[in-house]
Amino acid sequence: MLFFLISGEACKNKTSHTEPANSVEASPAYKNLNDSIRHFPDDPALYLRRAIRLTQENAHELAYDDFQKAWSLHPVLEVALPYAANLEILGKRGEKLILLKSLNQQFPSNAQVGRLLAESYTSSGQAGQAIIIYNNMIAKDSLDPETFYEKAMLLEQMKDTFGAIKALQKAYGFQGVDTYGLELANLYAEQRNPRALEICNYILKRDSAQLLIDPLFIKGIYYDNVKQYQKAIAQFDSCIARDWKTTDAYLEKGRIYFHMENFNAAIQTFNMAMTVTNSDPDAYYWLGRCYESMHQKVEAVSYYRKAISLDKNFTEARQHMEKLDSGFAHPSH
Repeated sequence: MLFFLISGEACKNKTSHTEPANSVEASPAYKNLNDSIRHFPDDPALYLRRAIRLTQENAHELAYDDFQKAWSLHPVLEVALPYAANLEILGKRGEKLILLKSLNQQFPSNAQVGRLLAESYTSSGQAGQAIIIYNNMIAKDSLDPETFYEKAMLLEQMKDTFGAIKALQKAYGFQGVDTYGLELANLYAEQRNPRALEICNYILKRDSAQLLIDPLFIKGIYYDNVKQYQKAIAQFDSCIARDWKTTDAYLEKGRIYFHMENFNAAIQTFNMAMTVTNSDPDAYYWLGRCYESMHQKVEAVSYYRKAISLDKNFTEARQHMEKLDSGFAHPSH
């Protein structure tokens, strides 16, 4: 069916909404719907139905015109939400922002609209406006944990750790779900706050199946940050015991060995990380750091090159490689 929808130049040259693209008209699956639109050209429900069907066929450009027409005829929430999703898919973020601002004026108490508008501001690089939206939503409903959580995630992106912790405390206090608790514990761990352990241990006690990895990993981060390295290694080993493919646990464990100057153990650990995920540039970078610290420059440069090949913007790897390369070019006497 999709061949009929997207083939031909006719899909780019509609003369009107009642005369849809020839590619759509050519599809037998759309005949009844197209006939209905020709007979009832001012019925927004018909355009919405066709837009949704086109969306299901991934014909988003064609759906865009029908969403636009449906919205112009009947600007209601049921049209706006899938229309906004269509605009996001097509990368029309400016139009999406205008649509959601209009929608927020119409439905100022609708939390879903408010969150979508805040997300749209964020993706448009207007984080400050998004925070204003979240604050307005909290003023209307000060007990909504989801709004506090989303505000916290944005504050964390903005490097406002204190503000993020305050918002997460509210979210977790209102609704003690693991998602909120683990995000809060992670920030506590980065701040060397032992309350990270309290939250993680509480969540682990409720994990009767012993499947969760995140609480163990966060405990490892906390112990690493307070320089209790053996306890940190034990937590990362517990992560690996539950899922041997937990690449980040190998990387964190390897970094600890590196900082303890146990380079052989670090190399073994980073090699395991590389075995699990051979496309992770961090594993190659840290192998390079190990070999550089052991004065094995050829091996170090090789691993730095591999890291850069996987991530062209890996500044630290490039700096270390260029430093060693310059040493080769100008050997000391």
